[in-house]
Amino acid sequence: MNAFRLEGRVALVTGATSGIGAACAEVLAEAGAAVVVAGRSVQRGQAVVEGIARAGGRARFQPLDVSDDASCRAAVQAATTAFGRLDIVVNSAGIGAGGAVLDTTDEDWLAVLETNLTGVFRMCRAAVPPLRAGGGAIVNIGSDWSLFAGAGAAAYCTSKGGVLLLTKAMAQDHAREGIRVNCVCPAEIDTPMLATTADRHGVDHAEALARYAEALPVGRVGTPREVAYAVLYLASDEARFITGIALPVDGGSTSR
Repeated sequence: MNAFRLEGRVALVTGATSGIGAACAEVLAEAGAAVVVAGRSVQRGQAVVEGIARAGGRARFQPLDVSDDASCRAAVQAATTAFGRLDIVVNSAGIGAGGAVLDTTDEDWLAVLETNLTGVFRMCRAAVPPLRAGGGAIVNIGSDWSLFAGAGAAAYCTSKGGVLLLTKAMAQDHAREGIRVNCVCPAEIDTPMLATTADRHGVDHAEALARYAEALPVGRVGTPREVAYAVLYLASDEARFITGIALPVDGGSTSR
């Protein structure tokens, strides 16, 4: 059983149809929150909802494209209509893209920024008004590359660095309204995005996991639920004096 409890709270999780987002939805539901599982894939989203229901939790699926402002507003409205309030927003929707600046097209650059950074901005803008009603928490999923740069990922690093500074700016702007805004910064996590990245480089999944594990001080990649437990803490009342931070969940990558 989770140590941190969220009974009576309502959470909206973007990118919740797979990977870190799905794990966040599951962990928040296990802690007692009603969860809006938001994302593009109806099939995967309904599967997450059904899994939460089988475990005794409450959830509903909401189609969401964070590159569409109307879709972001509709997701927030769906949460307040279905459950009467909104207390927690987890911004987990994101895409990956490789390439140094000279290898990055305008289209790739704009697509990554639109989803990873502007999508977080849009969701936060839509969520702040209902969060003001009773206070609450926004947890943005950044990256260890929010804290330092990696080679061959100019657009991705830029987007995740921007998420961290957006987090800090919002923490300043909304602290007196009872809204806390924090950023969780994972390193390599065993998700579909990691598998897609490996495939793009012609590396099979097992080999990719081994390479990433070798690069991390702890000697393994992380799991989505390990990130989700950090999100749970920051969303809980136990973290009520914490806002504007970057919390690495990174197997020691930022300790070097």
